[in-house]
Amino acid sequence: MRMTRLAAMTISAAAVLAVLCAAPDFARAESPDSAFTVTVENDLVNGADRDYTNGVALQWTDTLNRVPYGVRYAVAPFIDPGADIRVTYQLGQNLYTPQDIERKIPDPADRPYGAWLYGAVGVLADTGKSVTSLQLSLGVVGPAALGEPVQSFVHSLVDTREPRGWDSQLKNEPALLLTAEHKWADRLLGAPYGYQIDASPYIGGALGNVFTHANAGMMVRFGKDLPSGDYGPPRIQPSTPGSGYFAPSDDFGWYLFAGIEGRMVGRNIFLDGNTFQDSPSVDKKLMVGDFTYGIVFNVGRARVSLTQVIRTPEFGNDEDFSSFGSLGVTYSF
Repeated sequence: MRMTRLAAMTISAAAVLAVLCAAPDFARAESPDSAFTVTVENDLVNGADRDYTNGVALQWTDTLNRVPYGVRYAVAPFIDPGADIRVTYQLGQNLYTPQDIERKIPDPADRPYGAWLYGAVGVLADTGKSVTSLQLSLGVVGPAALGEPVQSFVHSLVDTREPRGWDSQLKNEPALLLTAEHKWADRLLGAPYGYQIDASPYIGGALGNVFTHANAGMMVRFGKDLPSGDYGPPRIQPSTPGSGYFAPSDDFGWYLFAGIEGRMVGRNIFLDGNTFQDSPSVDKKLMVGDFTYGIVFNVGRARVSLTQVIRTPEFGNDEDFSSFGSLGVTYSF
């Protein structure tokens, strides 16, 4: 009962965060376009069930320059005053497990069980030459994040191994995370045979008791008439956020993409363990890299992205790369 009550409090806190930011500055409203995005990430598509094993995020990207007063004042020192701004509201959950989920008592040398349930408010500030994204997430880590019932339910549906070690998961802890990223506008590299190739370098970081790191990377895209306002496929934290919005087109469009990102990790609660209590933990690696590739389709007001991620080992003596797939579906209103 206590766990359910904490989960309800987490969702309520996320809702309050959104409501407190919900008084828009209608004077800046210029465009009717907004978008809803569903992103699902899972490692079962690669025949695995370990490390970062599942993530789900629901995101609403509001109309261009429809910015709540509280958000505008909070981000003003960090963005160009002439930038076009979109505000995002998100609810998500991440799950992390060791390699052998059938052990009742997990291997102490493997990463612990952990779950994170959060709500977030963010901004995308586009100057035409660069894009700055800022996001504040509030939530909970531990049993109140409902990792065990979610994974058990999904595994019962797909008839796969039953996770048995959630009793040893990280303990309940309030979760705070602030992320920032600056991405330079796409640089057109060429247009052979009517196709386009561009690249977007970026830098960023995260600060909080969930993740603390600095990151940098680049994404390269190849396609026909690359869409404007598309900052890459949507992803779930701690990955670079991509885009919950794109400019709709009456035509069918597509592009292939590949990216690389490196993170210098100061804290990862799902490896370091709880901040204020004793809990299972492992020694994390200070440098972690992601290689991503995939394809994006645009059909009218809908966009579908398929992403494959390969991640370098994150802890201890683990020498195995982990991998997972990501599916993002966006519809622009």
